[in-house]
Amino acid sequence: MNKNELSKEILRLVGGEENIDQVTHCMTRLRFNLNDNNRADKAALQKTDGVMGVMINGGQFQVIIGNDVPVVYNELVGNMAGSPEKKTSAEKVDKKKQNPLSKLFDFISGIFTPILPAITGAGMIKGIVALLVALGWMGTDNSTYVILSAIGDGAFYFLPIVLAVSAARKLGSNMYIAAAIGAAILHPTVTTLLGSGETVTFASLPVVAATYSSSVIPIVIAVWLASYVEKAVDKITHASLKLIIVPTVTLLVIVPLTLIAVGPLGVIIGDGLTGGISWLFENTGLFAGLLLGGTMSLLIITGMHYALIPIMIASIAQLGYDYMIPIMMVANFAQAGSALGVSLRTKNSKLKSLSMSTSITAFMGITEPAMYGVNMRLKKPFISALIGGAVGGAFLSLFKVKAYVIGGLAGLSGIPMVIGATFVYSVIGFAIGAAVAAVVTYILGFEDEPEAAAAPVVEAAPPVASVTAASAVTRVEPTMVNEEVFSPIAGEVKPLSEVNDPAFSEEIMGQGFAIQPSEGRVVSPVNGTVFSLSKSGHAIGLVSDNGAEMLIHIGIDTVKLKGLHFSPKVTAGTKVSVGDLLMEFDHVEIEKAGYSTITPVIITNIQQYKSILPSGRSSVKEKELLYTVLA
Repeated sequence: MNKNELSKEILRLVGGEENIDQVTHCMTRLRFNLNDNNRADKAALQKTDGVMGVMINGGQFQVIIGNDVPVVYNELVGNMAGSPEKKTSAEKVDKKKQNPLSKLFDFISGIFTPILPAITGAGMIKGIVALLVALGWMGTDNSTYVILSAIGDGAFYFLPIVLAVSAARKLGSNMYIAAAIGAAILHPTVTTLLGSGETVTFASLPVVAATYSSSVIPIVIAVWLASYVEKAVDKITHASLKLIIVPTVTLLVIVPLTLIAVGPLGVIIGDGLTGGISWLFENTGLFAGLLLGGTMSLLIITGMHYALIPIMIASIAQLGYDYMIPIMMVANFAQAGSALGVSLRTKNSKLKSLSMSTSITAFMGITEPAMYGVNMRLKKPFISALIGGAVGGAFLSLFKVKAYVIGGLAGLSGIPMVIGATFVYSVIGFAIGAAVAAVVTYILGFEDEPEAAAAPVVEAAPPVASVTAASAVTRVEPTMVNEEVFSPIAGEVKPLSEVNDPAFSEEIMGQGFAIQPSEGRVVSPVNGTVFSLSKSGHAIGLVSDNGAEMLIHIGIDTVKLKGLHFSPKVTAGTKVSVGDLLMEFDHVEIEKAGYSTITPVIITNIQQYKSILPSGRSSVKEKELLYTVLA
């Protein structure tokens, strides 16, 4: 299918021109603001030759094309009868705003996702200490135990400060003022005063006794209110006095307000949610697990599972255990089991291979390929997964299975989370969820796809030899040889699975690694040519002299910044060598604006190579080896 035919097919499958409010494109995907997402045929789009994937993110309907997206975009605009300027202007303000529920989930995810490494690390240490004590290898009366316990408990006890920083970062307010608010309500003098049992007042107003250590909701509400106070005071204060006036007024208003009203209310809400979940699991037998296990995958699809994250963290922090994490794990195991059932039953070789590979990744805790690429696509296997999750969840609930720490994905890699008194029952429950889903999938069956119709949903970008609108570089296909890829950015090396965008985390666009930048510079990772540079500056495409096609994508959804905080140093067609400066960007300001700066560095023509060999580094400097692509 040529690009013009592809654009016409996409236009038809998104519901026609009348369903398009706005369309733009970034480096790899068409970004539609549709009047009604339900009118788009997502399943048909995913099977369309030339479409690498489809996803809905932040209200946008995104069609992943790959390197040829500028060509497809131009053909799409040409095939639209309406005014291209009206329909495609990148400067146009979106008419479709996120609904309040989507905003809430985005806010919760944006606050809690960044702090998970700290919580995970502390939680794992708590688990290790508990295991050492249980085995009799460590006593509770020596200094080593005390220090290790402090390491494990620290992040949980001072959770309000950690959350304050993360919430302020998400809200675009001052993180250090927020930290000061958290520190004030946790101050030992205040803690002692509130716990004394005596009447406490502030300026004659009563202060309600509450415990803020390990709490979640009070500080989030406080920092949210502080963001408004801070911005209001900043707006009316002369520039020469901002440094003094803004933080002083914000602290004087928010800390007392938190102690008098916000904090007690937040504690009541938080304790109510945590206690309510615990009561449900402890007093309803198998009902709680049956209900939540059977609906967890639906919550994940809608994004509503983000609302559970604060409850899980608060439960671990306050009670020392959580019931929801095992339920989330069994739902994932059920998705893996359904994909396995598809592989065992299908007669289609490509579908068999796809379902088996996605089943394996789902067992490891990465369920999106199995859920979206196999089970939902075939419908009945997804229903089977819900049944498996319900049965497995009922078993877990019946035996009151708990998670004792937060750490790892909700799959086999997350098994350490459930090591404890109910460990054996957790393993049995996970096995039941997977087995029931696989058996029900095999028995119920599904509409098997003809051999020629089953195209893998996840595939790498095809080789590109055409001239795009953003490039005047014609690429040919030389004989592939091993390619050393050097780090374009200084920072921490992350697996693509940690990138909060399925196009990268599921390796739809290609394979490689991501970097969490510590500096705002991008240099060339190879000797080659810049073949494309996005208008917004957030993405750079290169082709090496040996034929490796690469994409450096600075941040997630940073296309929405429309070039703000990015300063390109090259243009399409520029010849570059390893270490040549390609881009400068202000990673601090980008993060203040609420965008992640994690940067995937991927090979988009990975199908022409055998595999990727990582360098093994957890952090890199510019021009240090990141990975090798094996021919």
